[in-house]
Amino acid sequence: MTGYGRGEASNADVSVVVELKSVNNRFRDLQLRCPREYMMLEPRMHALLKKPFQRGRIDAFVRRQARASATKVHADVPLAREYAKVLSDAAGKLGGKVSSEVPLSFILQQPGVLSTVEAEVDVLTEWGVVETALKAAIADLAEMRRVEGVALREDLAGYLDAVRQAVGEVEAASVGINERLREKLESRIRRMVGDRFDPFRVEQEVALLVDKSDVGEEVARMRSHCAQFQAALDSDEPTGRRMDFLLQEMNREVNTIGSKAAEHEVSSRVVDLKSTLERMREQAANVE
Repeated sequence: MTGYGRGEASNADVSVVVELKSVNNRFRDLQLRCPREYMMLEPRMHALLKKPFQRGRIDAFVRRQARASATKVHADVPLAREYAKVLSDAAGKLGGKVSSEVPLSFILQQPGVLSTVEAEVDVLTEWGVVETALKAAIADLAEMRRVEGVALREDLAGYLDAVRQAVGEVEAASVGINERLREKLESRIRRMVGDRFDPFRVEQEVALLVDKSDVGEEVARMRSHCAQFQAALDSDEPTGRRMDFLLQEMNREVNTIGSKAAEHEVSSRVVDLKSTLERMREQAANVE
């Protein structure tokens, strides 16, 4: 399922923004991009993201903004004193030609007197903020996916009704097939040999043809698969993979019906069934 979610949280020290983007995928694929400081928290974030989402590619973007600068300026006072002493002594040795007073700004410009250091970030103390922002983004994305799921359910329910109707038509078209096959076989034999044919042999051939073209078992299994698919549509649990499996089984039954079809009316329904099942398969790939 596709969707977007955003969450934000902050405290006195840091502000965190989490954005989630979801696209269709048969499996679950989590891609997490977060600041270097939060590498230690990645397993916790993955655990939170895995729980509500069973399928789809989820791209998570985490941004961190410290409210105070993490850069600190350090002054090496003993080194500054050493610079001042050396410069003052040098000025004294030069006599009155150079002032013995050394400007502080000059000393501060000397190598090593001033330096910057990055303050260490205690990420464990920030986990509460990250967790709050991530949960808010997950809830936002889940709601968008839920709305899409409602629309998907309506589409799949419509396709399922079409499958049921086509299966019913296949069953209806199979009624009386024994007599029709017998008449066709007798007609062909009479055209070939006239009235010199063995009725008993004809009955044997008809029995074989009927057995090969009987789709009763396939129709019964199709009805069972349709009932299970309906149950999956009505379930509040993730059912995407179950739908995939049921559609594979339904497609297998339809192929068998097609291979057994002895009449055009059944063959045409098989074409319709395959087309509808393919649309269902495409849509079921989006289901959680």
